Amino acid sequence: MFAAEENVDFRIHVENQTRGRDDVSRKQLRLYQLYSRTSGKHIQIQGRKISAKGEDGDKYAQLLVETDTFGSQVRIRGKETDFYLCMNRKGKLVGKPDGASKECVFIEKVLENNYTALMSTKYTGWYVGFTKKGRPRKGPKTQENQQDVHFMKRYPKGVVELQKPFKYTTVTKRTKRIRPTKPG
Repeated sequence: MFAAEENVDFRIHVENQTRGRDDVSRKQLRLYQLYSRTSGKHIQIQGRKISAKGEDGDKYAQLLVETDTFGSQVRIRGKETDFYLCMNRKGKLVGKPDGASKECVFIEKVLENNYTALMSTKYTGWYVGFTKKGRPRKGPKTQENQQDVHFMKRYPKGVVELQKPFKYTTVTKRTKRIRPTKPG
């Protein structure tokens, strides 16, 4: 028998797998709000303007979060405005109508205190963060251990999980295979 190797570090493998977009994994779209630990309010995407001043259930605080890679890379889009949360080269949080650029992709990190931090994939080490008044902080002035970058995922008021549970299909020897019909 093989002995299980202990202390195997998969971080390098995961890092390599998360670099590019993945066409194999299933894209997921989730709807939730991001509650800011410092402002005590929710992130809002009001077109080009980003803030953390949204009340629970506010239409601008409802965010559609898309995952499109193996791992935890996400794009965050305002449900009401269809603008994406992005970070420009100066580290400023802005809303953009097109989320295709690398500036609009963030790595979702679940921290030891169970809060979530969002780090820019293009500008490593820069995080989405807000002041006590709900104003965005610039990326270069943020760090993972600051409360300003800690968020909690919450479902909007009155909204229950939208996503249908994934259904597994068991395949046995008795399962009938569906053969493609020949055009004719």
